[in-house]
Amino acid sequence: MNVYRSFEEARDIKNPVVTTGSFDGVHIGHKTILKRLKSLAELNNGESVLITFDPHPRKVLYPETAGKGLKLINSQHEKLELLSKAGLDNIIIIKFSLEFSKITSEQFVRDFLHGILKAKVVVAGFNHHFGFNQEGDYKKLWGWQDKYNFSAEEIPEQEVENETVSSTKIRKAISEGYIQRANAYLDHYYIIMGKPLCYNSVSYTGLPVLWTIPLTEECKLLPSPGIYAVSAESGTYYSRAMVIVNPKEGNQPELMVDFFDAPPTEEEQNITMSFHKKIHGAVNLSEPRSVSRIISAREEISDLIY
Repeated sequence: MNVYRSFEEARDIKNPVVTTGSFDGVHIGHKTILKRLKSLAELNNGESVLITFDPHPRKVLYPETAGKGLKLINSQHEKLELLSKAGLDNIIIIKFSLEFSKITSEQFVRDFLHGILKAKVVVAGFNHHFGFNQEGDYKKLWGWQDKYNFSAEEIPEQEVENETVSSTKIRKAISEGYIQRANAYLDHYYIIMGKPLCYNSVSYTGLPVLWTIPLTEECKLLPSPGIYAVSAESGTYYSRAMVIVNPKEGNQPELMVDFFDAPPTEEEQNITMSFHKKIHGAVNLSEPRSVSRIISAREEISDLIY
């Protein structure tokens, strides 16, 4: 997957089939759009393109509240990894600013989609809005087809077991610890990527060494405090593991990991931890009774993940 940081960098993309959005989570609805992009790109002898923004628009438009209320399913690095696995050809990451936010939907289509990229097809997800005050929508895209020489297509809502999928529902499921429900919505495991810190590892009486995982995204959404069954991977490295989401007053919760099969090596720059299931609720590592609960969870996870 090619990653561009401006429209000018991406002007040579062949017959672009384009969509726009955050794609936080890269969930089953997003994958339906990506699959259609790929199909249309093949029909037009072109390439699929996602236009997204960094930082998240809410951080720029509502800086006084975004830090407290904004929670993202994926960090930028996680999202790029998931989009690449989903088969996207190109992603254009545009720096979002107050000045950029004032561009109207027609200006966006005229100057960037048509003017620079020469988009062949523009695909919009259900109820997608864009441009200044979110006044652009599929109806407007449809009306601009002849004027700007592209075809417009809308993708309907997606459902899982007759329930409409949305990033909001996925965030709710994750924050409440319903990992298996979130995974069904996502159509993949909820993941956290990071480099385990062995020099910050801590040990408690009766417990194996627990590694810490610093987060690279301040707005990264974490599951509710508790013990989770995960699998950890990086290149050829694989291990069953237990993640303890440990609440800390006034700060982002701490992530502590027990790798069952083998500790990661210093060469492992980023490990992807795939969350399978919540095993227990919150534990207090300073309480003796938590030791037995964690040891019991370790045995359960060993049987759960092969």
